[in-house]
Amino acid sequence: SPGGGFGVDAEADGSRLCGSLKMTDLVAVWEVALSDGVHKIEFEHGTTSGKRVVYVDGKEEIRKEWMFKLVGKETFTVGASKTRATINIDAVSGFAYEYTLEINGKSLKKYMENRSKTTNTWVLSLGGTDYRVVLEKDTMDVWCNGKKMETAGEFVEDGTETHFSVGDHSCYIKAVSSGKRKEGIIHTLIVDDREIPEAVE
Repeated sequence: SPGGGFGVDAEADGSRLCGSLKMTDLVAVWEVALSDGVHKIEFEHGTTSGKRVVYVDGKEEIRKEWMFKLVGKETFTVGASKTRATINIDAVSGFAYEYTLEINGKSLKKYMENRSKTTNTWVLSLGGTDYRVVLEKDTMDVWCNGKKMETAGEFVEDGTETHFSVGDHSCYIKAVSSGKRKEGIIHTLIVDDREIPEAVE
């Protein structure tokens, strides 16, 4: 019957419409580099319904359909280390809103600046696979592609070496004093006797 056919079309249109409506509520996307990887945070805010949805790496973490208050904050955790993240929703003027992300109570910019002082990151490709290696300088923990690695520390003549393996590749991070107080200790990643340049995130 033509009626049936029409019903199907309307349904298809309906879902398309929903899809496009859903996307217009996406107001902010952030990328946060943590030790276990780079995480994507997406925030939907319906300024008519007050709807708030937070996605971390495409997975829904928070959904609130009806909120009478359009401003406020949403707090959740990110990554393997359950790092605390907060999205602040502030009214700028009339119907305009500003969305800021805080990580561990610091603005994202401040957090990343601080992080660059406390961690080293290397990105490399081995046998066609990409690896992201992160050293947390305060704990000497080494992370590779989201997993904390088993490491063995060793004292050498001019510093220390932290050994671990990635697949069948032997790796170590060499820590050597720079001899300058401001720079402190220089960390170098060596994979299969090859020095890997540090990545800037």
